[in-house]
Amino acid sequence: MALNTAIRHLTHGDWQKAHAIVQNDESDLGYWAHGIVHMLEGDIGNARYWYRRAGRPFPRERDANAEIDALVETLKARTAEAAREASSKPADDVATSSRPLRKAARTAASQAQQQITSPRTTTKQHR
Repeated sequence: MALNTAIRHLTHGDWQKAHAIVQNDESDLGYWAHGIVHMLEGDIGNARYWYRRAGRPFPRERDANAEIDALVETLKARTAEAAREASSKPADDVATSSRPLRKAARTAASQAQQQITSPRTTTKQHR
């Protein structure tokens, strides 16, 4: 999960390493992380661009730590939602076993992460 690695770099203030990852992530969360990278870098114009791409308002406070925390919470919520959806589906093999449900939850969480980082058509790329 590349986005998790980028977030880890962001929490340590290493925006260069995070940038190398998020510039290849064409999801709304990747765009948001890209905006945070440029906020940390001090390139506010570019940060605003990436926030628009992410569909998020640019924060008035420009508190990168608060934005990183919000990004983490959003990622956790999406992953949990995908796991809940997977666990609510009936197991195909053995209805009484929890193993198929756990595997389904992991698969759904992985698919949700892939959807989060799936490519989008872009007209202009800022790197």
